[in-house]
Amino acid sequence: MALGLLLSYHQHKEPNVDSGFYAACAGLRAESQALEVVAHNLANLNTAGFRGQQTNFQSLVAVSGPGVSRAFNQLASALPNSMPTSLVSSALNSAVNNFGVLEGSHLDRTAGNLQTTGNPLDVGIEGAGFFAIQTARGTRYTRNGSFKVSSGGVLLTAAGDPVLGDPALGPKALINVPPGIVSIASDGTLSVNGAIAGTIRLVDFAPTTTLSAEGETLLAAPEGSAKAASQPTLRQGALETSNVNSISAIVTLIGVERQAEMMQRALSLFDTEFEQIASNTLAKV
Repeated sequence: MALGLLLSYHQHKEPNVDSGFYAACAGLRAESQALEVVAHNLANLNTAGFRGQQTNFQSLVAVSGPGVSRAFNQLASALPNSMPTSLVSSALNSAVNNFGVLEGSHLDRTAGNLQTTGNPLDVGIEGAGFFAIQTARGTRYTRNGSFKVSSGGVLLTAAGDPVLGDPALGPKALINVPPGIVSIASDGTLSVNGAIAGTIRLVDFAPTTTLSAEGETLLAAPEGSAKAASQPTLRQGALETSNVNSISAIVTLIGVERQAEMMQRALSLFDTEFEQIASNTLAKV
């Protein structure tokens, strides 16, 4: 009975833009944004130290319009008096105006695997922690330990940004690497021909700290949120692989594409309905 009233409302409502059209638009936009996130993850499957992004969806309930109010009144009158009208209103409003939107994405902090490279300037982190990097935008953080030495003897990332050293020497202390055989201990101490040249700075963050991705492997963090890693463990001659699971990412990609196709078909149906209203109803006005 109640379902019939809702269907009757949909068929005989005054010509206006259906709430379902907005829901389909919101759904398609959300799936398009999710598709971008998944595609970015897949594009960095082979990027050392890459941290994948995971999408967060939320339900957005729009305010009911006059048409929904009329449908609510018909539905409420057909239901038992014992059923609270507030419950009916809430259920109908959620059913008609519940839009799925992409709230945002968050960083997946799951560690990747360590892959041996044999390069003495490649460093992988076992467990928690991040390297501190000095960039033109300020201090950034990464799990990508693919380092090199500049012509001036400064330890740099593969992108050319200086790797920060012992914070006791200053917040922007760099690491100078003289010519010779480089050895990096598990605590980050860098030695050349047996003489200590500096210490690679390792930091960590509270689980609730929001880390924002910049580019492929750099992360930005709120000012003052970085703390010294409690038990840093580094492995020389190894790099951490991307933490994106290729099979899981492809399955997610297929699911998002199918959802987007469903939203596109729904929009096509609404478009057909609007054309019928324009040709049949508006022509009589």
